Amino acid sequence: MINITIAGRPNTGKSTLFNALTGTRDALVHDRPGVTRDTNAGMFRDRPYRVFDTAGLENAKSGIAHDSTNMAIAAIERADAVLFVVDGRVGLTNEDLDWARMVRRKTRAPVLLLVNKSESARRMADVHDFYKLGFGAPNMLSAEHKTGFDAIYDFVDKIAGAAANEAADAAPRDARLKIAVLGQPNVGKSTFVNRVLGEKRQIVMDAPGITRDTVKIPTKFYGRDIVLMDTAGLRRKAGVTDDVETLSALKSLDAIEKADVVILMVDATRNIENQALGIAARVYDAGKILCVALNKWDLVPAEERDEKLLKLKHQFANSFHQIIKPMILAISAETGTGVQNMFRRIYEQWDISVSTVPTSLINRIVQKLIEARQPPMSRLKRPMKIKFARQTGHHPMRITINVGGASDIPESYTRYLRRGIATALKWEHLPIVIDYEKSDNPFD
Repeated sequence: MINITIAGRPNTGKSTLFNALTGTRDALVHDRPGVTRDTNAGMFRDRPYRVFDTAGLENAKSGIAHDSTNMAIAAIERADAVLFVVDGRVGLTNEDLDWARMVRRKTRAPVLLLVNKSESARRMADVHDFYKLGFGAPNMLSAEHKTGFDAIYDFVDKIAGAAANEAADAAPRDARLKIAVLGQPNVGKSTFVNRVLGEKRQIVMDAPGITRDTVKIPTKFYGRDIVLMDTAGLRRKAGVTDDVETLSALKSLDAIEKADVVILMVDATRNIENQALGIAARVYDAGKILCVALNKWDLVPAEERDEKLLKLKHQFANSFHQIIKPMILAISAETGTGVQNMFRRIYEQWDISVSTVPTSLINRIVQKLIEARQPPMSRLKRPMKIKFARQTGHHPMRITINVGGASDIPESYTRYLRRGIATALKWEHLPIVIDYEKSDNPFD
């Protein structure tokens, strides 16, 4: 599989191009320069190529812009091909010339020059100036209007070749476990992602709001291929006044739907806020596996740890009826303590969650639960008959029970069945839904 990096100075439309090529909205797009900070990865929507959206290249000595530029340069060095994007309305700039020289120094990969925002000839600068960049003929493009893409496809298809296409097509795309990392700002999400990757791919600073995009990073960790999704920090609505931060928060919440597993990162040195419970509720409602990571556990005094952990487990268990036993694990992203154990537990739960339980086993479990505790009488004083049970879904784990007679089974009995089934099948950490299906037999 070939890797294609989109590069250029800020605000030339790189993220808009990334979204158009991948058929997603994974890259945050805004008119403000410098919105993209980390390197985002995705797949061409109709080709087996991986494409990377990078931060705008800037001459900064330190700070976020400096770190973002270094990450963009690293992505250029790793690339099999580079899409160098310039702004057709602004025209050629000295920064374009400087960064073009840098690209030629850092990589021998072929470079395609794209003149973006060229949908209107009246608003275009002198296109011939772009020949000075040394990348050959400029190709007119409008990422926003999705025109001029044929040059990109011809370019990358030529590089990939027929053999690379066949190899990439043979690889299963959906086999990788997608894990989203969510939480409030500055709880250590990017430090955790860097720990898993074993390299500094995400910017880490002691300031909230550094990560703005939801960044997808394919990697292999603890024996499995996964896609890590590092998200922007979620603040309470009252604290959000910036429109870019609002877009970032929406993308973070959207990551729940796209993930298989969600790691909710919390700061173990602080109390759990209601917002964390709200995020957990969204995860459970979406039917996804949730792991609550108590980060910075090494900073919690040893004499307080047992009480704190017990309190948190009660807090989560009492807040959600879909889950029997919340998966709450203590880690330190800074030192790596507990990280491998957490992934081992996550992989175990995922393997359980994709399996289908034989109907005969479910019925034996349900029958034993009924024998131990008979269903209550209905409001009409009619007996409830639980006849047949089967698994009808995953994520959430769904059990459909066929009932005869009255079907208004109270929630208390449903909770009893849910707990009994979860315990027997080792589903305690998984969201479970029980549906009742009325029997059509007129003799019931």
